[in-house]
Amino acid sequence: MSRFSDQEKEQIRAQLIEAGRELFAQFGFDRTRISDLTSKADIGTSTFYQFFDSKEELYFSVLLWEREDLEKKIAETVAKGETPREEVQLVLKTTLDEVQSNPLISALIVEGELRELQNRLEESKAEERFVKEQSSNVNLTFSERWAELESFRYDDPDLIGQIFTSLVFTVRSRDAPVGSSGDIGYDQVEDALIETVVDGLFTDS
Repeated sequence: MSRFSDQEKEQIRAQLIEAGRELFAQFGFDRTRISDLTSKADIGTSTFYQFFDSKEELYFSVLLWEREDLEKKIAETVAKGETPREEVQLVLKTTLDEVQSNPLISALIVEGELRELQNRLEESKAEERFVKEQSSNVNLTFSERWAELESFRYDDPDLIGQIFTSLVFTVRSRDAPVGSSGDIGYDQVEDALIETVVDGLFTDS
């Protein structure tokens, strides 16, 4: 087995995750081969297996990286909101934009691939410890804090999270007709939908 310094290990792992982000986003999980990943990261196959036991394990790490990056973006966005209503609106807009522009975020939220992948990895004893050290919970909505507000219509964080996830599915309709008039674009419909949902989530006018 090749021996790497801590700095080299960190660099190689980062290269593999970046290669995974690019190739999984472009080709999807099934069409991406380990040889594609090692070629992109400029390492050998034996080196790959010193860092990940399988392609699934790398994909799991990539989705975790994307989740953390999305949560950072959402946190930065929420900080710009002056009221809870504005926070909700900003979170919805940011999340919908990310789902639409990033196939990995779509896989993470819409397809629920992080949870599915975790279940698959847990079936392998060789990867059981790796999975248990990770968290598959995705906190995208600040739902627990909002649920405590008197002005918020619902007090169940899980329900709030499901409402948000359901709304995210609307991005799948970007290429579908959204009205009888060709002058109505997707962005206009999305903005109106977000405004309607936000109005419905708060009891105050």
